[in-house]
Amino acid sequence: MKLIDKIKTGGIVAVSTFLIGALACFAAWITHIVTCFQNGEWGFLLVGALFFPIAVIHGIGVWFGLWN
Repeated sequence: MKLIDKIKTGGIVAVSTFLIGALACFAAWITHIVTCFQNGEWGFLLVGALFFPIAVIHGIGVWFGLWN
């Protein structure tokens, strides 16, 4: 009930921001996995699986064309 109480008291912005951020990180992680599979970068795939932030940064970089 604590989450529902926060939403009722105006915490909807905080909860929405957190959920959007979490979804963006998950989507970037999936982008990293797909890109590494397509390019055959097995070592980088393993590093991204072990260190989640590296995978997220790489996935976001792929979105913006920093790494092709």
